[in-house]
Amino acid sequence: MLGHPEGNLEDLSNKIRERAYELWVERGYRDGEAQQNWLAAEREILAASVGPAPPALPRARARQSKAKVASKRSKLLAN
Repeated sequence: MLGHPEGNLEDLSNKIRERAYELWVERGYRDGEAQQNWLAAEREILAASVGPAPPALPRARARQSKAKVASKRSKLLAN
């Protein structure tokens, strides 16, 4: 059963706010960097909530796919 979207957004906002504060403390309480701290916290929290990115297609496999396309193209042009 899904919760209320507003509650999820509030939780997310609170997590970002807490992490931005931690970054501010870690960086020596520097003034004028609130936006940078917020954006960095937002990136971290959102990346953690989404999970890892899917693995990239290996280069060798990508080259093989390109070679297949080129081969089919040349066969079609030859006919």
